[in-house]
Amino acid sequence: MRARGRRVVTAAPGDGRAPLVVVLGASGYLGSAVVAELARRPVRLRLVARRAPVLPGEPVADCESVLADLAAPGAAAEAVAGADAVVHLVAELDRAVGWRAVEQAGEQRGERLGAGLVREIAGALRGTGRPAPLLVLAGSASQAGRAGLVDGTGPDRPTTVYARQKLSAERELMAATAEGMLRGVSLRLPTVYGRGPGPEGNGVVAAMVRRALAGQPLTVWGTGGVVRDLLHVADAAAAFTACLDHGARLSGRHWTVGTGRPVQVRELFTAIARAVAARTGRPPVPVDSVEPPEAATAADAAGTVVDASAFRAATGWHPRRELAESLAELAADLADRG
Repeated sequence: MRARGRRVVTAAPGDGRAPLVVVLGASGYLGSAVVAELARRPVRLRLVARRAPVLPGEPVADCESVLADLAAPGAAAEAVAGADAVVHLVAELDRAVGWRAVEQAGEQRGERLGAGLVREIAGALRGTGRPAPLLVLAGSASQAGRAGLVDGTGPDRPTTVYARQKLSAERELMAATAEGMLRGVSLRLPTVYGRGPGPEGNGVVAAMVRRALAGQPLTVWGTGGVVRDLLHVADAAAAFTACLDHGARLSGRHWTVGTGRPVQVRELFTAIARAVAARTGRPPVPVDSVEPPEAATAADAAGTVVDASAFRAATGWHPRRELAESLAELAADLADRG
């Protein structure tokens, strides 16, 4: 990657005949889970991130790690050179909060890592004389901008900077697909949680598990009656690999992916408190009601459930992980990590 990055071979390179799959954001929470899925396949993997990715022991895939900051101009074009498929998992998150995207200070960088990367990738893949590569984009169910059942139909009215950036990237992807530059698929995901093979999750579920492990009360805004759809990170990763298997059928549109099972926030936090108590042997921490903070957005009050029936019918994918078991697993993992 010359001045923009550094290549590190993490497994012996193959003979070049296997498909080349590039994972952008390979060292992150979701990226590590996707890498774990793909590493079991007879493909060539190019894993692009700012940190070295986590690989399972004895991967089947031939793996190459590229250390790069994809916000740098030209870095994405170099990263995807020769790709047969690209999985775009890059997002700009507010590290001070963990589970929120940057709303203001990082808006320009977030746009660069969303729609800007799609434009750069599409331009890099134009006119190569090879079949149009597949680009799978990590989107968000919040792009719909409404409460209730989200199934991918109806107009999109995003209410947060993050959702608008995701929608902008998705529109760039569909425009490039219409021009024949690539084959684009967008997966609109709900809240992703659970123990993964890489770094600790930085979402609200992991944050509440850590609070409970520290003996601190968990707080819900208002009554805590807002519902969420919670998708385990392993199930989310399996959805991305399903896109690689069914790219021709999925190309050219967005797909909603979730469990379809609504969970009230108060019910979720109570389950977290119980899972941690079972791990520590202490009584469950209380779940208290507080007023929403000034930073709360309209999306926070919009309870959503994701209908993945169309994606399931097209690919055969379905979520396998149960909430109670997964919370217990996450509590044990975070307790062991200290």
